[in-house]
Amino acid sequence: MNNGASPTQETATNARARKEASAYPGTELEAMTGAPNYHSWILDIFKPYLGAHLVEVGAGVGSFSELILTQHVCKTLSLVEPSDSMYEQLRVHLRQLDSGVNLDLYHSTFVEAADLIKSEQAPDSIIYVNVLEHIADDEGELEVVCRTLSESGRVFIFVPALKWLFSTFDERVGHVRRYSKSELEQKLRRAGFKILSCAYFDFPGIFPWWLNYRLLKSVTMDPGAVRFYDQFIIPAVRRIESVIAMPIGKNVIAVAEKR
Repeated sequence: MNNGASPTQETATNARARKEASAYPGTELEAMTGAPNYHSWILDIFKPYLGAHLVEVGAGVGSFSELILTQHVCKTLSLVEPSDSMYEQLRVHLRQLDSGVNLDLYHSTFVEAADLIKSEQAPDSIIYVNVLEHIADDEGELEVVCRTLSESGRVFIFVPALKWLFSTFDERVGHVRRYSKSELEQKLRRAGFKILSCAYFDFPGIFPWWLNYRLLKSVTMDPGAVRFYDQFIIPAVRRIESVIAMPIGKNVIAVAEKR
């Protein structure tokens, strides 16, 4: 396992982004580690399109990484995490796993690590789960993703949706934006991708998010509420949304292929 490979040169913009990301402790989003049904649903949507050489950008403490390793057969998995505190937790977490998969860790942003990752093994799948919304130049990021992918490689994206849900909490956790389905599709196409799948996700989650973060102006995420929603609501929502396409949702989930 490669622990901490990172390029030595960076632009002023990338250096600034890395400094901000490295300082972010990520504590406000730790509650989402208690949402296994939620993350399994995301991964199951991705699975039919995933390849053998994967990159997860913004791997955090490794919750989604562990799901990948236990539920998908792959040959290589590169994990990119710029936050100092979360990177250390990620290293500890992965040391406890015995997956047999070739793992590489990069303590950097993806833009910094892209060339090195490609030189080691051009990925066929690059995953962004709750990450792209943190990146100011998301279109520039997607262009780098497209250049880094192997021929007909794919990008997998899960982001928060609906601009009118943007709140103080979004700002607190470093969100730059919330997306519409059409906005994400347009940005993917401009970056050089064709859309394979794109849909709104978790329609019922709109109201509690609006109530808690827009109306009540909460700036924290309650782990107990997350566990309750994941255990009792998500299974039913998943069954419904697997057969009925929702016109809107709390999130957007997309898979796109390099043209």
